[in-house]
Amino acid sequence: MRKVIPVLAILALVCAMATFVSTVSADEKTQTWTGWISDDHCGAKGMSAEHKACAEKCVKEKNAAYVFVDTKTKTVHKIHNQDAVTDANLGAEVKVTGHVMDDGQIHVDSIAAAKSQM
Repeated sequence: MRKVIPVLAILALVCAMATFVSTVSADEKTQTWTGWISDDHCGAKGMSAEHKACAEKCVKEKNAAYVFVDTKTKTVHKIHNQDAVTDANLGAEVKVTGHVMDDGQIHVDSIAAAKSQM
């Protein structure tokens, strides 16, 4: 009986760790979306090339934050890591690769132009 209790304890620990690892992996699936980078003051209204200067000004001067607006659904998502956005990402449709966090924000891994500029 003395050997059974430690074995069961170790087995329970291993099962708990496996469950935790699978939960973390499932929550952080990398995805790619197509849309626009806007600011949280304008949201979906910022889905145009003409909005670039406004977004830059709002973020730099009025403490706005960058957001991602999905082209298809017009859904606005806060961007977790604001430093992933550069001025070059504004004013054109982009592809954002990252994962959705528990609070609904997108953690951006990369941002690239959605269409090649010819």
